[in-house]
Amino acid sequence: MFSAPFELPSRTLHSRGKSLKLDSPRLMGILNTTPDSFSDGSLYFKFDAAITQARKMIADGADWLDIGGESSGPGSTDISLDEELQRVIPLIQKIRAESEIWISVDTWKAEVARQSLEAGADAVNDVTAMRGDTEMAKVIAEYQVPVILMFSKDSSARTSRQDSDYVDVLDTLKRFFRERLQFAESNGIAKSQIVLDPGMGFFISGKAKYSFEVIRRISELHEFALPLLLGPSRKSFLAGVSEGRSLNITERDIPGAVVSGIALWQGVSLLRFHEVDQGRKLIDTIKALKSSFRGLFKNK
Repeated sequence: MFSAPFELPSRTLHSRGKSLKLDSPRLMGILNTTPDSFSDGSLYFKFDAAITQARKMIADGADWLDIGGESSGPGSTDISLDEELQRVIPLIQKIRAESEIWISVDTWKAEVARQSLEAGADAVNDVTAMRGDTEMAKVIAEYQVPVILMFSKDSSARTSRQDSDYVDVLDTLKRFFRERLQFAESNGIAKSQIVLDPGMGFFISGKAKYSFEVIRRISELHEFALPLLLGPSRKSFLAGVSEGRSLNITERDIPGAVVSGIALWQGVSLLRFHEVDQGRKLIDTIKALKSSFRGLFKNK
């Protein structure tokens, strides 16, 4: 028999007059407008392709779009502030003109965050957890918008292929988040506006076992009483699940769905996914399972 599912408490994110309830899991579609995206072969680098994909994600059931103009994975390269702005600002403006869907900008640069918020974004997703740019916390506090703080073994804007080892990976994550939350609150950022992302793949370690350990024990992060985001979609740690072969990017969708389902059962509030149609069905299935589980006890 399943263990009891974690019931999401009533939580709401607020962004300048808008609100998003997180009392059930929400789906975040990933839209990378980069020429070196690891996951989609840079299919959406051109503006027309990106806006078409954004419309498809919305039609497929995304609750939130996460728009990034600079890759952060191993082997990715730095780009200038102007280039990143050129990639994300017109896209945010166009999506906002067409839809009220929640939008986050995936950036570590404070000025990109500022201009994206002015263009219509609702939140900031910072893979450095505000370590990459000393001005980022000021921008978040000024605009009073939600911020996603992600764990990464590296303090830079992109991760390495380092095979980090941990005595207890969850203890490391907890120490990291305690420090980052203290930093955020000391800079005027309300705790209620923070989402925690434990990171996956190379952001944790080149050794896949640590990402799986985080998935298995992710409910331990509820001690922070904050929404949890998980983004395992197509990450490197899924490549070796089949003995004797290495799964390519799209072959990782099924293992990604499996680990996501396990995490959703344990109370993850936001699922960051490439294939929105698959993610929507996954979330709906987990919701149906949870509803059925609750029904068992109501009928006893």
